Amino acid sequence: MTIKILPARLANQIAAGEVVERPASVVKELVENSLDSGATRIDVDIEKGGTKLIRIRDNGKGIVKDELQLALSRHATSKIHTLDDLEAIISLGFRGEALASISSVSRLTLTSRPATQQQAWSAYAEGREMAVKIQPTAHPIGTTVEVLDLFFNTPARRKFLRTEKTEFTHIDELLKRIALSRVDITINLKHNGKMVRQYRAAKTEVQCEKRIASVCGNAFVRNMLKIELEHNGLKLYGWIATPEGARAQSDMQFCYVNGRMMRDKLINHAIRQSYETSLTSEQYAAYILFIEIDPHHVDVNVHPAKHEVRFHQSRLVHDFIYQALASALLQADHVKQPKASAAAFHTATEPQSNLNQNTLNEPKAPEPLDGALLDAIEKIPDYPGRSGYQQVSVPTSTSGQNLSARQREGGQTSEWQSTRPQNSYGSSKQHSSIRETAPSRKEVEAYHQLMSTPLPNDNGRDTLALSTPYTADVTSPAIGALGKSIAVVHDTYLLMTITDGCALVSVSRAEWWRSRYQLDVSKGALKAQPLLVPLAMKLPAEQLQVLDSLMPLLSKFAIELKVRDSKNVMVMAVPQPLRQQNLQLLIGEMLAYLAANLTASPEQLACWLADKVQVEKSHYTLSEAIQVLAEVERLADGELPLNDSRFVKPVDFSTTIAALIS
Repeated sequence: MTIKILPARLANQIAAGEVVERPASVVKELVENSLDSGATRIDVDIEKGGTKLIRIRDNGKGIVKDELQLALSRHATSKIHTLDDLEAIISLGFRGEALASISSVSRLTLTSRPATQQQAWSAYAEGREMAVKIQPTAHPIGTTVEVLDLFFNTPARRKFLRTEKTEFTHIDELLKRIALSRVDITINLKHNGKMVRQYRAAKTEVQCEKRIASVCGNAFVRNMLKIELEHNGLKLYGWIATPEGARAQSDMQFCYVNGRMMRDKLINHAIRQSYETSLTSEQYAAYILFIEIDPHHVDVNVHPAKHEVRFHQSRLVHDFIYQALASALLQADHVKQPKASAAAFHTATEPQSNLNQNTLNEPKAPEPLDGALLDAIEKIPDYPGRSGYQQVSVPTSTSGQNLSARQREGGQTSEWQSTRPQNSYGSSKQHSSIRETAPSRKEVEAYHQLMSTPLPNDNGRDTLALSTPYTADVTSPAIGALGKSIAVVHDTYLLMTITDGCALVSVSRAEWWRSRYQLDVSKGALKAQPLLVPLAMKLPAEQLQVLDSLMPLLSKFAIELKVRDSKNVMVMAVPQPLRQQNLQLLIGEMLAYLAANLTASPEQLACWLADKVQVEKSHYTLSEAIQVLAEVERLADGELPLNDSRFVKPVDFSTTIAALIS
C-alpha cells in the first residue's frame, strides 16, 4: 500500500474522534477557551441535549477579524508558540485542534469582537467542506461560538449518542466542575430555552460555601474539612469530607491540577490510601481538591482528553497528598487506628521516621515510584466522578521562626527592625541598631588582632551537666548591652560594640539559645503539632515501665505518646521545634535519658533537647549572624543571656594597644 499524507478534511475528521466524543466534549472545549480568554461571564445555551444547538457566549478578549479564519484551522492557537511554552503550559487549551475538529462535524459560527474593533465579525464553517465565510455582524465585546446539528454529516457517530436527557446531564455535570474550579466567574446554563443553572460569581467565603452547597449539597458542607498545605512550590487546597460525609458512590470527587480537571490514578490512589483506615470498602470519599505545581514539573500532554497528567516527581506528589489528607483526618480525630502498614508505600529500606513531617522537608529529590506500585495504580479503574476547586492561598509556615525563606538563607537585609522602644543592643530609637556600619579605627585594630589569634572551638557541648542552662563568668566585667555589629570572626563569632569597647558573640551558642527559648515551658506548656502520619516505635521494657510517670513531663513539651500494646507506642504529636528532627532516633534517646534520670526537671529536659535540635553551621555571613541574634532577642523578649560566658565575652585590647605604643 502507498503511504500518503492525509487530506486536511480527513485529518480533521479523525482528530474530531478524539476531541468530540459527545456534546459535553464540545462544551468543555469551548468553555475552556472562554476561560483562557479572561471571561468573567459565560452563558451556555443548549437545545435537545446539545445535538441541535450548543451556544457559548463570553465577555472575554475576543478575536480580531484577520485571525477568525485562522482560528478555525487545525493546529492554530495563541496559547503556545515555542517548545519552551509546551514544557510549561499554564492555559487549559494548547493543541489548537478543538475548533477545527468541531467545525468538521457540525455547522459552526464563530462571532467575535475585541475591544480594539468597532465592528464584530463572524466566521462560518460547515462540515467536511471547511470553507470559512467571513461577514460583519453585531456583537458586544467578547466571543460567541454556535454549534448546530452536531454529527449531521457523520450519522454513524450520531447513532451512538444517548437520549437527550442523558446528554444534557453530562453537560450539567461538566459545568458543575467548572463552577467549583472558578468561583470568580458567573456561569448560566439554559436547556431548551429554560434557565437550569445560575452560578453567580462568589467574592466572599460565605458565597463560596453557598456555591459549594449548590453543587455538592448541604450535607457535604456540614461535614467538610478545609485543607491548606504548601511545600517547596507544591500546594494543596480545598475541602475533604469526614467519614460521616462519605458517599455510597464516587460521584462527589473533584480534583484539579493547575486548574485542569483530573481523573488521575496516582492522585486517586493517594486519596484512597489516606482514607484507608476511615472508610469501609462500600464507602467512597467526597472531596474538592486543587493541586498547584510548577508547570515545568508536570506534563499535561499525555492524555487525548487531558484527563490525566504525568508528574516529574510522582512519589513526592503522592506522599504530599496522602500525608496532607491523613493529617487533616487525624487532627479532626477521624482516623480509627493507624496501621503499621501505612509505610508500605515507602521503600523497604526507608526508616519509619520518614513518615513524619521530615518526608516533606528533606531537600533531596524523591525517588520515582517503583514499578510494582505503578503497575498496581494502572490497574485501578477510572472513577466516573468529578473534579476540583479554585484555592484561596494561605501560606503556612514550616518552621517555628517568623522568617522568610530568603531570610533563613542569609539573603535578608542587614538591618533588623523591632517594635520595642528599647532593646538590649543599646539603641534608644524605635528600631534596633544591629546593622552593618563602618567600624572605628579602634575596632579595626581589634579585628586584626582577633583574626591573627586562634579562638576556642564552641562546638563541644556538655549534654550531662544540665542543672543550669549556662555558666556565668564572675571574673569577666558585666556587659550591659550589645551595640553595633562589626564583622564575623573565624566564621562563627560576631564582633560587636559594647559601652566601653567590643565583645565577641558565639553564633553557635546563639543557635543553642534559640532552640532553648523555643522549648521554654516555664510560662506554659508548648503547643502540640500532630504528625501527618503517627510514628510507630518499639520500646524496651524498662522504658515502658516508667512511661506513665513521665507522661506529665512529656505533656508540658507537647510530646504525645500513645501506648498500643506491651511493646509498642505511637508518637502522635511533638512541638514545632522537633518537627524537623529524626523522631525515631530522638524520641528513643530522650526516653532512654529520662529513664536513667527520673528526677529530671523541665529545665533539664529543655536543655537536653536544645543540645539535640540545635542547628549549627560551619560558616556564617554577617547578615546571617545578625539574624540569628535578632531571633534570640525576639524569643527572649529582649533579654539576652549576657552573663553566659559561652555566649558573649568582652574583648581586652590592652595587649594590642601596649604593643602599638611600644
